[in-house]
Amino acid sequence: MMHEDNHFSNMQRAEVLTQALPYIQRFNGKVVVVKYGGNAMIDEHLKAQVMEDIVLLWLVGVKVVLVHGGGPEINEVMDRFGKKPEFVGGLRVTDRETMDIVQMVLAGKVNKTLVNLIEMNGGKAMGISGMDGRLIEAVPKDEALGYVGKITKVNIATVTDLLEKGYIPVISTVACDRHGNSYNINGDTAAAYIAGAIGAERLIMMTDIAGILRDKDDPSTLITELTVDEAEMLAESEIISGGMIPKINCCVDAINKGVKNVTIMDGRVPHSILMEILTDEGAGTMVSGKREH
Repeated sequence: MMHEDNHFSNMQRAEVLTQALPYIQRFNGKVVVVKYGGNAMIDEHLKAQVMEDIVLLWLVGVKVVLVHGGGPEINEVMDRFGKKPEFVGGLRVTDRETMDIVQMVLAGKVNKTLVNLIEMNGGKAMGISGMDGRLIEAVPKDEALGYVGKITKVNIATVTDLLEKGYIPVISTVACDRHGNSYNINGDTAAAYIAGAIGAERLIMMTDIAGILRDKDDPSTLITELTVDEAEMLAESEIISGGMIPKINCCVDAINKGVKNVTIMDGRVPHSILMEILTDEGAGTMVSGKREH
């Protein structure tokens, strides 16, 4: 005979699945781009759990595209080579040797680790870089930054081909130019361009912050929804400032390129991506062109 507490637990599971059904129907067959940030990837157990969540979304019919960073891993390898990381305006100064390290770490170690975790959880993943199929073309952003790229073109066919074949594309944000040079691309910017080029339903930016706060030191001041106009007003009034400014700019860019909604959320919170896609409560801050209600 089934114990009462187990029966209740199973009833709860069934109820959760029933409540998720409208969201599964809404996102079935739709493209969701997930930007997985370097500082949200440090905990190995949580990283595996996030990949499990992505497989769950894929299994219920969401076409997931995973764009990833890997700043802490790059810093670790640079340290082994005796190179000290240097940043200007939040962007990594990238000489040729640093670019070699960036390419090795992002397109190699980090990318294939994520692919392997997805496969271990029952998903089908294919790891590519922005150089594959000339997915991301770039030119130098600023001479002082070295091989940091400004995106000039996105050739999205490689990604759509993988989605049509049933794969989860896992994309590292290195790019190339027509002369064979490699470039380091800001991950948030790359995700916005890729989401726009593919016409994604949603871009989810998983970071190490809860979202946009009215008071950056008070998590209870989380702003759950913003329009582009409201976000720009908050930036002008300096309620949004510092490192949040480029993230907001990426949200605005993505929406202007045709993405319906962009969410900034704390990727360190267990199952935050499932809360965002499969519940009415969501997670983090959602930025949209205009309010849905």
